[in-house]
Amino acid sequence: MMHFRRKYLNLLNYRLHKTINLQHYRLLTSDENPQVEINFSNGRTLNISVGRYARFANATAVCEMGDTAVMVTAVAKSKPQAGVNFMPLVVDYRLKNAASGRIPMNFMRRELGPSEKEILSARLIDRSVRPLFPLDYRTETQLVCNILAMDSVYSPDVLAINAASAALSLSDIPWNGPIGAVRLGLCDGEIIINPTRRELQSSQLDLVVSATKHNLVVMLEGKGNMILQQDLLKAIKQGTREVYHIVQELDQLRRSFGKEKRPIESSNNNQMSVDVTEAVRSMSEMRLREIFQDSNHDKLSRDQAVNEVRSDVVDKVWSSYPNIEPMLITEEFNSFCKTTFRNLLFEINKRCDGRDFHDLRKIQCQVDLYKPLHGSSLFQRGQTQVFCTVALDSQESAMKLDSVTALESGVKAKNFLLHYEFPPYATGEVGRIGPVGRRELGHGALAEKALLPTLPSDFPFTVRLTSEVLESNGSSSMATVCAGSMALMDAGVPVCSPTAGVAIGLVTKCENNDTKHLEDYRILTDILGIEDYMGDMDMKVAGTRKGFTAIQADLKIPGIPLKIVMESLQKATDAKAKILDIMSEIIREPRKFKKDCWPVTERLTIEPNQRLQLIGPSGINLKKLYLETGATVTAVDETNFTLFAPSQIAMDETKEIIENLLVAKERIPDLDFGGIYTAKITEIRDTGVMVTLYPSMPPALLHNSQLDQRKVAHPSALGLEVGQEIQVKYFGRDPVSGFMRLSRKVLQPVTGIVHSLQKSSPTRDTDTKTESKSLPEDPPAIS
Repeated sequence: MMHFRRKYLNLLNYRLHKTINLQHYRLLTSDENPQVEINFSNGRTLNISVGRYARFANATAVCEMGDTAVMVTAVAKSKPQAGVNFMPLVVDYRLKNAASGRIPMNFMRRELGPSEKEILSARLIDRSVRPLFPLDYRTETQLVCNILAMDSVYSPDVLAINAASAALSLSDIPWNGPIGAVRLGLCDGEIIINPTRRELQSSQLDLVVSATKHNLVVMLEGKGNMILQQDLLKAIKQGTREVYHIVQELDQLRRSFGKEKRPIESSNNNQMSVDVTEAVRSMSEMRLREIFQDSNHDKLSRDQAVNEVRSDVVDKVWSSYPNIEPMLITEEFNSFCKTTFRNLLFEINKRCDGRDFHDLRKIQCQVDLYKPLHGSSLFQRGQTQVFCTVALDSQESAMKLDSVTALESGVKAKNFLLHYEFPPYATGEVGRIGPVGRRELGHGALAEKALLPTLPSDFPFTVRLTSEVLESNGSSSMATVCAGSMALMDAGVPVCSPTAGVAIGLVTKCENNDTKHLEDYRILTDILGIEDYMGDMDMKVAGTRKGFTAIQADLKIPGIPLKIVMESLQKATDAKAKILDIMSEIIREPRKFKKDCWPVTERLTIEPNQRLQLIGPSGINLKKLYLETGATVTAVDETNFTLFAPSQIAMDETKEIIENLLVAKERIPDLDFGGIYTAKITEIRDTGVMVTLYPSMPPALLHNSQLDQRKVAHPSALGLEVGQEIQVKYFGRDPVSGFMRLSRKVLQPVTGIVHSLQKSSPTRDTDTKTESKSLPEDPPAIS
């Protein structure tokens, strides 16, 4: 009976679910595909439409600019998952070959896993929309960004941010949007809104700004060619003004066609009582305040002390209130711990490690750690330690980008690679070491953006910079920038200027998480890991003394005013100058004298008719050259080549081999079968004589059996000597061994045979007789 009842209830729920989906489908199809058009100050247009595709999703939006179109779907589960204490948001962004009329060039000819560019774009979208979700929202949500068409003019990642904002705004998913995003360029001192791919190639700035209404900045990410501070601030201000138009149109679209937001459901039916909250507060407040005011604590001791308090408080509260799940008590303790930490910053104006808000941690640097390395450095800032190494290789080692990424970025190959590694022991944990994760890709890409503008464009090597985080207590990516810059200079890479990076934090005080009306705030320079976790912002800024090269701002609150952005950039500028002063005490400029382990490169110019001699059939000469010396030869054009060798000794050996390959060889004369040639004796042997037919010919053996009509046991019987010239007849080469077949015997007169014939026929008329020659046997193959 229970079985049939359960089956009936499942069928009823299924019909109800299908009815709701069908009503949603009819609602969207009843409208004429509503859309908005946003016009920017430079005349470019952005179109956003909804209700046309993927109608079973909670909401779908399509954003178009030029001939590039991006569709974003927003789907959330109906109920939160039990036991989840974070916002489970997943963003999938895919650059499809089909969108640009291409076929994937992999073995399967299918769209495979996400590339590095796709992962970085997904992180860009995630950081733009995540701060606007309610703090108590715990329902699993997924944003899928599908590139419908790509024209290689406008980048689809910024369009995906706007489409995601539209989809979340119109859906029933709780979200405090909308937001807008624009890309900014700087050409000849003029700010360009949403620049094209060609404009970006000549632009000094590539900055993405996401913001909400009231000019609140939500996310910043960009790179620049040593941009001045005033130019960067000008671009951010211009970006927020342009974003206002996007937000205004999306807000109007939400009011007209958006669905009512669903109520936020708790992941657990048990609710915390006032008594439990007060018990947690009273048992932990004094102990936490003591821990956070003790500057003698380091990362490990502070975390251990907080964990001991947490375990003690949870156990005691649970014993008094057994009906409350320990997980909920733990969440309440964590929330109160965060509140206590933040309140202390406003009360005592000191940080947990005793520093002032603008102070840096102690910095120690070292370069040239190991001899076999082309370049190396160790950068220690507080309890963050990064070890960087530089490897120089030939231009053939440059990373070839896939066709779609190259189409979007306009770059076909990268000759500067920065690989960031974050092993679990960096935080004293046990974990799995495997393929690079999304976080490591993001941190490595940020550090690569910071260092790339300082490298020369005509550097003849491919540079691989590897950063391994050995200790981590905040801002490991900016420590990578500092250590990487010193390692490059130690490797002799002619960077135009040293580069440093610093992370700026923020703690705000406002009611109901409403950042439009801030009561107070504190800006923290060179933040710790706990300040990043407990705070509201992590703004990473890198650059040289001249200007900025990279910036990335991650927020946990729904936007900050431009005033705080400007103050944070000024704090970063001051800190960056101090770090560069410390770095200059260790290494001030690229190393001038060469290390023994450094590779070398030279330019080789040859005549066009020597190209085949150098390369050889199917490139066999170049392959042999690499196997013998480790050197590679790269063709620049028809007559110019680039030589790369792992050392100067290998380069000298390579040049010697190439000189021998390019020596003008004497042409081997063609020998006619049956032809008679003058041979020169070079050696007397027991089996015959060694002869040559032309000067550069290897000596060939003329056997005793082919020296004379008579049987000869040794060449000396005929009076032959070294240097003597004799006539020989050429019978080609042996088809099996390839040795020459020569004979002197066939050229000797057959007097002995004629004399015997005359004696046997004395009455024969000598006038009419015919001389008869016996054909000699084939000469043996001789070498």
